Amino acid sequence: MTYVVSDNCIKCKYMDCVEVCPVDCFYEGENMLVIHPDECIDCGVCEPECPAEAIKPDTEPGLEQWLQLNAEYAKSWPNITAKKDPPADAKDFDGVADKYQKYFSPNPGEGD
Repeated sequence: MTYVVSDNCIKCKYMDCVEVCPVDCFYEGENMLVIHPDECIDCGVCEPECPAEAIKPDTEPGLEQWLQLNAEYAKSWPNITAKKDPPADAKDFDGVADKYQKYFSPNPGEGD
């Protein structure tokens, strides 16, 4: 099992999860984070820290697309090991439907 960042992270990008991760397995895209599935130790400390409830165990049904996306972008996005401020409008996007289709960006993180 591994943990997966799902669509509610898009445009919210809270980083409370990064702060508690003992193995630094988060990677930063322009408007979301992903977890490297081969680095995640399945400790689960990140899941309750996410205010957007965007982190789920990969055992939940319907997360196959997100597991694949996390694995793919963790290979090319920069590793993030310290919490940064979320976007100023993060709360406006928390819970918005269809964020992947509307807002996902494959670009790497800002501030590299």
